[in-house]
Amino acid sequence: MALNYALKNPNNIDTFNVGTGKGDSVLEVIKSFEKTNSLTLNYEIGQKRAGDAPVVYADNSYIKKKLNWSPKYSLEDALLHSWNWQQTL
Repeated sequence: MALNYALKNPNNIDTFNVGTGKGDSVLEVIKSFEKTNSLTLNYEIGQKRAGDAPVVYADNSYIKKKLNWSPKYSLEDALLHSWNWQQTL
């Protein structure tokens, strides 16, 4: 959809955030990955680094408005698909 939009609007430069619009912490993603893929990851929780943003997530309202796009997959779906793809390499 974004490529078609760019081809139809060659003089327009747009940036689209693609995501669910819901933020997840790194730990939530780790736990979700482990549960979804039936794996245990080896990780350590360290101190926050200076300058780390407290919250980061993709605001997808612009792509929804401009391209009428909305996510089809959940975080769990994306983690499952990406792990399955990684296994094929």
